[in-house]
Amino acid sequence: MAKKSFNEKLHDSKNMPEIIEVADMKAIARYGGTKMLIAPPLAYDEIMRRVPEGQVLTSVDIRDYLARKHEADYTCPLTAGIFMNIAAKASEERGTDETPYWRSLKKDGELSEKYPGGIDGQKLRLEAEGHNVIQKGKRYFVKDYSEKRFVLE
Repeated sequence: MAKKSFNEKLHDSKNMPEIIEVADMKAIARYGGTKMLIAPPLAYDEIMRRVPEGQVLTSVDIRDYLARKHEADYTCPLTAGIFMNIAAKASEERGTDETPYWRSLKKDGELSEKYPGGIDGQKLRLEAEGHNVIQKGKRYFVKDYSEKRFVLE
């Protein structure tokens, strides 16, 4: 069987959104509840498309928004990272109808090495939109990202 394209993966919702009841006490303590949402890849793409030029969003912002929307305690951080990368790679694969994935950052405003073009590609696009990217050790962050944060409502 042929490997799925990123756009096929983006549109493959399976049984999502799904809320899973978590019993692991460490996870419950860490995330604050037992109801964990697994949102479909397309949900991340739709949110990432809403971020206007000059503003940014973090994966935590997206996860918190989706959890509220679906009345869950939290959104799965593992699938969130995977699905945000799928949205970015699907955008790159299309070549048109671009999702501005570079405006979506990791926790604490960090750039993602997994997006198309890696850190350098994301850094270039963010700087072209007026953001100041700074290096801390081996990692890169949007300086004062919280001041340029897009508010999801």
